[in-house]
Amino acid sequence: MKEFADKILLKLKNIKIDGITKRWLINIIGVIAVLFIIAFILSSVAIKNYYYSSVENIVASGASDSAVSYFKNNIEKGNSLEESAAEFVDSYTYKNTTTIWIIDNEGKVILSSSGFAVENQEMPDFEEAMTNESGEARYVGRIGREKVMALTKAIKDKNGAEIGAIRVMSNISEVDDQISTLRFIIFLILLFVMAIIVFSNLYFIRSIIIPVQEINKATKLIAAGNLDVRIEKQYNDEIGDMADSINSMATDIAAADKMKNDFISTISHELRTPLTSIKGWGETLTLGNQDNVDPLTRKGLQVIVSEAGRLEGFVEELLDFSRLQSGRMNLRLAKCDILAELEETLFTFRERAVREGYEVKYSIPDKASVANADANRLKQVFMNILDNALKYSRPGSKILVKADFIKKESQPYVRIAIADQGCGISAEDLPHVKDKFYKANVSVRGSGIGLAVTNEIVTLHGGTLDIDSEVGTGTLVTIILPIEEVCE
Repeated sequence: MKEFADKILLKLKNIKIDGITKRWLINIIGVIAVLFIIAFILSSVAIKNYYYSSVENIVASGASDSAVSYFKNNIEKGNSLEESAAEFVDSYTYKNTTTIWIIDNEGKVILSSSGFAVENQEMPDFEEAMTNESGEARYVGRIGREKVMALTKAIKDKNGAEIGAIRVMSNISEVDDQISTLRFIIFLILLFVMAIIVFSNLYFIRSIIIPVQEINKATKLIAAGNLDVRIEKQYNDEIGDMADSINSMATDIAAADKMKNDFISTISHELRTPLTSIKGWGETLTLGNQDNVDPLTRKGLQVIVSEAGRLEGFVEELLDFSRLQSGRMNLRLAKCDILAELEETLFTFRERAVREGYEVKYSIPDKASVANADANRLKQVFMNILDNALKYSRPGSKILVKADFIKKESQPYVRIAIADQGCGISAEDLPHVKDKFYKANVSVRGSGIGLAVTNEIVTLHGGTLDIDSEVGTGTLVTIILPIEEVCE
């Protein structure tokens, strides 16, 4: 029995107790447990009533109406209660199973079938029998250490006056022991049946709930972008059909995603060459002899160069996105100074910001932060964040940059914080701004993939990118990158 229970407990430990499993346990096992408790209570009551009724019948046979009539007739013939009692006890049939007391009118036991004298014994059934109309009373309780069932019947003379009583008793301690044993056996049987039900229903859990949990886990991974996940088909039923459908869906999505990435990569490469030519010739014409060029043409050339540069940046973002999606975004790692790359980016960015009416303030330690990193990619990260700060801020506002050094578990890091005083990001949009193609503010030009690429580059460097923002106040972007050492 113990090994069987241990086996069930071991199986239950491997099952996650929530969702459908929890409802199954509450609904099915709960209902069965309640029914078993009711069955146990009803069977216990029935067993007790059966055994007590049997004892009561034996006791009632001793204190029968014929016994009362015997005493009544003897007393009417002139015999005393004591004489009648001696004759009755000698001929009493149930001496082996019951004890009989003959009690006088004052409550004194004048004779006992056990042969022992009885003194100062409380007899609530005797007192009740002598006072009620039926002249009969029952009692279940203890006499000394023994639990007994007693029945007392009053003896009356021909005028109806009580002259004594017959009290028949039976020891029910052994009966209670038998009832307890039977209750325990019934409890074990119900427990065993419960264990059988639980064990048999484990098949339901393993065949339905566990596959559903696996499907749920796989669909979450697919939703997160892991299109290589496949669900193992365990059964040829509706669950198996669902697994096949999800696997087929994942395969179709992966094929469509690959087609999309290939298309983006091809178009981006195809656009890069003509855009480079357009921008190059535009810059050449702009820098050429301007004396023979009218102002409108000169302005048009500047627009061509500007828009070609913007499209070129968009194409580069698409190429980075394609590499990101296909897992081909590789870093060209080399020893570099992260803060030096930041300062160089700020130098280029500051001129543009001042020209467009923004104030840039920065505080960078005069120390080298040596790291094994891709300098060009880090510049891309810094420029993307600064460009976003510019796009989402109003002219005349400030852009603040601060860098310092921190340590986590003895590993040195450089922390770069870039803050703006722009429109900010709402609490609903903030968790999604690093998702691909997500744009919190559709009124601002952009593809919605720059921040996703930026976050991926930081992650590939072993760092983190966190964004904190408040609508109407501004946005703070914190970049933390691991470094090898800090040099004076």
